[in-house]
Amino acid sequence: QVQLVESGGGLVQAGGSLRLSCAASGRTFNSYTMGWFRRVPGKEREFVAAIRWSGGTTYYADSVKGRFTISRDNAKNTMYLQMNSLKPEDTAVYYCAADKSPPLYALGAYKTYYHYDYWGQGTQVSVSS
Repeated sequence: QVQLVESGGGLVQAGGSLRLSCAASGRTFNSYTMGWFRRVPGKEREFVAAIRWSGGTTYYADSVKGRFTISRDNAKNTMYLQMNSLKPEDTAVYYCAADKSPPLYALGAYKTYYHYDYWGQGTQVSVSS
């Protein structure tokens, strides 16, 4: 019932910036919590950031806090991840995700992948040193 499509990935030098977008279609009105995850080959999916429907509450992984900013524009059914001061270790495929249910826990709990119902196909971010 919901489709998510990421865009905005690419190749950038260390210290550069990228902005990822996640466009949602379908029944998105109940996407109470949305988030970004990333994955590198051979490793588990890693949480990056999460945001509530209102956009007023955000949560970040320690590895990106202060460098990345998550936001959403519900009128456009789009979520964003502004990525600044990129490091080579940020290289990964980035996925957006959405939870169809009202939040039952504090936002920090949504760093775990199983809270999300819908996932995009991912967009590659590569940071050269």
